[in-house]
Amino acid sequence: MRIAKVLVSALFVIAPVLGLAQDAYPTKPVKIIVAYPAGGANDIVARSIGQELARELGQPVVIENKSGAAGIVGADAAAKSPADGYTLFMAAGAHTLAPSLHASLPYDIVRDFQPVSLAAVGTYLLVVHPSVEAKSVKELIALAKARPGALNFASSGVGAPPHLAGVMFQKLADVKLNHVPYRGDTPAIADLIAGHVQLAFLSIQPLIPQVKAGKLRALAITSGKRSSALPELPTIAESGLPGYDIGTWWGLLAPAKTPEPIVERLAATMRKATAVPAVKERFAAGGIAVQSNTPREFAAMIKSEVERYRELASAAGVKPE
Repeated sequence: MRIAKVLVSALFVIAPVLGLAQDAYPTKPVKIIVAYPAGGANDIVARSIGQELARELGQPVVIENKSGAAGIVGADAAAKSPADGYTLFMAAGAHTLAPSLHASLPYDIVRDFQPVSLAAVGTYLLVVHPSVEAKSVKELIALAKARPGALNFASSGVGAPPHLAGVMFQKLADVKLNHVPYRGDTPAIADLIAGHVQLAFLSIQPLIPQVKAGKLRALAITSGKRSSALPELPTIAESGLPGYDIGTWWGLLAPAKTPEPIVERLAATMRKATAVPAVKERFAAGGIAVQSNTPREFAAMIKSEVERYRELASAAGVKPE
């Protein structure tokens, strides 16, 4: 009985201290892990949002790029970080696709993370090198049929949504392309501009400057709706492949078991960050729309996305490896 009383007394003493620590959060810099190289869409979103979070939280927000294995390396590092709110993860749609493409992952996107808030939604762009004769999706399909396996398409990695975008394109168009995976958008775009690969399905934001500069030719949007950044560009579905619809999103996650007060503080901060007019304008210019939601809504969305990608991958004949 005496031991029990001591333990209870200790809890009463510790509880206010824990509450105070969480109320004071953060007391040091916060790190956001990005699972792709600097310069890609995921990195751009993280840095823009990170600047606003730093203002609201009153502490520096540091971006750490941990690329590799189509986002798996960074996600695994974030999942295994201390659940104290000082290491966060800017996830992407790719992380809800991964369970459909990999039979074994070192982390579970649902079990090992506590969703905080969505940050932005976007689309992918189908682009070709200027040397490719095709000026439209229909012409690209005709070219691919005439030269089976001769056209190389780049993606941000095996198992990334752009990879699935290419797989579904081949499936629906009944063509054969050669997949060339990279460690993120940036190196893929560099090789595409150099002409080492002929086409790609990649995030719209880093591609827009290259398209406007004439270094790449945009053929279509991958999602079901046209982009406000390139309103004249049709969707792939409009271009002869009805039902084709693959978009993307980015959102902030914390390691599982992160204290609820910290998660709620971060969620409130994300709502403010995504409401900043300058952030909205910056993202809109790159074809991205800012969007936030509650931790509960984001958790439901992630579960739904895992199932949606599982169905898409199955329909495209993609099996986990």
